[in-house]
Amino acid sequence: MFTNDLLKGKRILITGGGTGIGRAMAERFLQLGATVYICGRRVEVVQQTAKELASATGGTIEGLPCDVRERDAVEQLIEQVWTKGPLDVLVNNAAGNFLARTEELSPRAFESVLGIVLQGTINMTMACGKRWLVAGHRGVVLDIATTYADTGSAYVVPSAVAKAGVVALMRSLAVEWGGRGIRFVAIAPGAIRTEGAFSRLLPTPELEKKLLEHNPLHRFGTLEEISNLASFLISDLAGYINGEMVYMDGGEMLAGASTFSLIGRRIPDAAWEMMKPKKKTE
Repeated sequence: MFTNDLLKGKRILITGGGTGIGRAMAERFLQLGATVYICGRRVEVVQQTAKELASATGGTIEGLPCDVRERDAVEQLIEQVWTKGPLDVLVNNAAGNFLARTEELSPRAFESVLGIVLQGTINMTMACGKRWLVAGHRGVVLDIATTYADTGSAYVVPSAVAKAGVVALMRSLAVEWGGRGIRFVAIAPGAIRTEGAFSRLLPTPELEKKLLEHNPLHRFGTLEEISNLASFLISDLAGYINGEMVYMDGGEMLAGASTFSLIGRRIPDAAWEMMKPKKKTE
């Protein structure tokens, strides 16, 4: 479907690009001709990923440290990237999530997820958007949302609140900035197997089975599938798609609201105790 030069000349920044979906998108964008920047809080991870992907694809990629929750850090990162030329695409992928009974969450748990997902997306979007608008440079923002952004979800409440805000931001700015050359799109992925997400959200085979039974296709999505969808949405081929969130979930939402709401009610108390994060010792 894609030509090797589909993203040629595009300069793309992916937050949370060192692992999982972010890494997979970076690799696909490189294969399609883009210059890619990835950022994350763990500098050794993003730099190692950049090294590996550069070797695998022959493309140009750089790994940079950044905590998207910190506005000053974001400004510093974007200014550093802009010295080599303006970005063309921003992918807001950095996220935090975990399965928990809401009454047991601390204020810090809410702050952490809201900070990464919602405030981080705002920080990045504003830093790039302001520069694009001043320069009259066309840009695309792709947000990785979730299937429960519109419906909410039990047991992942901080994520549901944050992702709802991300989608509202995306739809609002699609109207406000669309006519000024900045296009907004989002993907709402269903379950895609990545080590980090599955260890926090589906830590047992029984929960995986429940999820597969609920999904009409009875399978998980793949990193290749979401990377190809992302490549299309940020490309000029999708130039008339603005303010839309594309569900990529095998029909999960049509079968019923959030899987976490369904499976969470079936988790016994003992299992909840096992899933609580362990306190770190100094």
